[in-house]
Amino acid sequence: MFFGLDFSSPIFWSAFGSILLANIVLSGDNAVVIAMAARTLQPAQRSKAIFWGSAAAIVMRILLTIVAIQLLSLPYLKMIGAVLLVYIGVDLLKGEDDGEDDGKEINGMAAAIRTILLADLVMSLDNVLAVAAAAKGNLPLLVMGLLVSIPLIIFGATLLTKVMERFPIIITIGAALLGFLAGEMLLTDPAITSRFGVVGEHSVTVGGIVGAVLVVVLGTYLQKRSKHSAATDA
Repeated sequence: MFFGLDFSSPIFWSAFGSILLANIVLSGDNAVVIAMAARTLQPAQRSKAIFWGSAAAIVMRILLTIVAIQLLSLPYLKMIGAVLLVYIGVDLLKGEDDGEDDGKEINGMAAAIRTILLADLVMSLDNVLAVAAAAKGNLPLLVMGLLVSIPLIIFGATLLTKVMERFPIIITIGAALLGFLAGEMLLTDPAITSRFGVVGEHSVTVGGIVGAVLVVVLGTYLQKRSKHSAATDA
């Protein structure tokens, strides 16, 4: 036994595997955000941003899991999260000018890590429930499962940044994903369900599609306007 964990028990390995699998599956969208936030950095800074952003996000997710049920019962929290996701998606799609000097690059890495943490916080509100359920109240097991998943998420984000360099359309898809999640979160907020009842799955999906379109349209517009302004100034 170690911190209440029985490594020889099949039950332990079953629960541990469930946590690991749930976190990997549910972290696909998080890996997209990590990759998008770090894509404009230089390779060395990009690796650091992915590592520290992923590690900090997992630690934050552990803390969030402990109070997940109480947080998700609060009205308007998901609404706020939806607005933040739309903002993050538009900002990532819009993009920023790459900094050439070291000072700008450091600021860029810090900004990337902040974006990763904010997006992971918002998107993890639902994800942590599945992970917490798999842990069955065993906090040491929960922490262990989430920590082991760090290298897997880092690998996924690193791979995505390389793919994005070759296929920029993935950036648009990633931004659309954030918009879709925002639309879903908005319609499942307790303030909405308590007033109008549980929103049907079809309506939630439609809300997600509307959110995805909103982010892509707004982000693309701001991106083109930014490029036009830069060309005019030049």
